[in-house]
Amino acid sequence: MPPKGPPRPTSRERALTQWRGIDLTGQEKARASGVRSAENLMPQVLSKLRMDRRRGEAEIVRVWKNSIDPSITAHAQPTGIHKGTLFVTVDSSVWLDEIVRYRRKEILGRLQNSFGKDLVARISFRVG
Repeated sequence: MPPKGPPRPTSRERALTQWRGIDLTGQEKARASGVRSAENLMPQVLSKLRMDRRRGEAEIVRVWKNSIDPSITAHAQPTGIHKGTLFVTVDSSVWLDEIVRYRRKEILGRLQNSFGKDLVARISFRVG
């Protein structure tokens, strides 16, 4: 016949209850059942923080500064990437026209050479 009522506390639990002056056994068991290792938790945390995306964007900015003509980088900066489209903000319509007409293919080629055509498939320039 199974015992009736809640399970009897162990001697450790009784000693802790007496020492603390309060019974936290139920709370400790509830906390212990929800414990997960950092190894299992970190991928979810990094996913929620979108660290891969942020790391990729930081890498694009670094390559942008190092491989694109300084006269262009002085007037145009990457501001984000979404579904293969790199968004670049240009400081004036004159520079926007210059880049779109004469330098777009060169810039796209250099970025695709560094990151591949999957990551940077297109570039969208806008004045901002």
